[in-house]
Amino acid sequence: MLQQLTAHRRSLHRIPELDKNLPKTKDYLLSQLAPLHCRIIEPENCAVLAFFDAGKPDTAAFRSDMDALPIEEKTGLDFCSGHPGQMHACGHDGHMAMLLCLAEYVDAHLTELPRNVLLVFQPAEETTGGARDICRTGVFPALNVRHIFGIHLWPDLPAGVIGTRSGPMMARSSEATVEIIGKSAHIAKWQEGTDALAAAAEFIRRAYDMADSELPADWYRVFKFGRMQSGTVRNAVSAHTLLEGTLRTFQDEAFDHITHRAAEIGREMEQETGCRFSVRFSEGYPPVYNDPALYDRVSAALGPDGFVPLPVPALIAEDFSFYQQVLPGLFFFLGTGGDQPLHSDRFQFDEAVLEQGVFLYQKLLWI
Repeated sequence: MLQQLTAHRRSLHRIPELDKNLPKTKDYLLSQLAPLHCRIIEPENCAVLAFFDAGKPDTAAFRSDMDALPIEEKTGLDFCSGHPGQMHACGHDGHMAMLLCLAEYVDAHLTELPRNVLLVFQPAEETTGGARDICRTGVFPALNVRHIFGIHLWPDLPAGVIGTRSGPMMARSSEATVEIIGKSAHIAKWQEGTDALAAAAEFIRRAYDMADSELPADWYRVFKFGRMQSGTVRNAVSAHTLLEGTLRTFQDEAFDHITHRAAEIGREMEQETGCRFSVRFSEGYPPVYNDPALYDRVSAALGPDGFVPLPVPALIAEDFSFYQQVLPGLFFFLGTGGDQPLHSDRFQFDEAVLEQGVFLYQKLLWI
């Protein structure tokens, strides 16, 4: 299996593609699935679903993302990206390799399996949330899918270690944009201006204090700004400031509170400073929330050596969450170890860890 996993991963690593423009990736997947006893479904542009009909009343689904990132690879690998400015820096090549090897196992054991199997190769995880588009096609109720599983490579766990948790697993992600309009004036006559830069600095201070102090301590969240653009020259009061940041939460109540209070702080500061504030938040991806009943069932079936229970959720986002809004779902992290984080231009891992992911998938087929 390791030889096959390595071949799949490296072939896919050479042809990274972005968003929903994945023709080479799709062709590779179709070529590998063609000899197997499955029905190919293409519900969305460049999505590939393989349905293995075991003649059972219900279906288990397994998902892999397909898309890469707009990153110039600097690993120096002999199988590095052949597409300039594009790289599989988030492990999606490994995810697809695991699902392709699972497909071969399913094909060999189809008549014995307790339910049908649907393998979901999904585009646009890194961009627009391709999972949501697949959910909207109605393919899951049409095939009577009962639950869905997914795995993500994870540098923060030791190589080969599998982890998950019941309930909150990964955060709801929303982009925050704050625009502040003031009035410019020469620094020598600063009283004649309305300082959008100073207003932005005070807004950040109050917003951070609000997010840190106004919610229960055990509600994991983060609200931070990573970019500020303001002013034109050093000796003039800034008339315009743009703040760009991120809000990550796990509870709808936390999201609602922080977004409401941020807008409220903006209105308060309009009265205090004379600047105009626009505070906006994108909808973002929902939180990845592992179904507690499915977690308990899998945990009991796999035993204490099946996976490591994770003590806290991760504050990054994943569109697997859209599946969990329509199906009970369980998401796992598969450790790669190493010192390079996801989305690094030097991200690399030992393909041997992928075996552990396939072994887990094989066990989940029978639960």
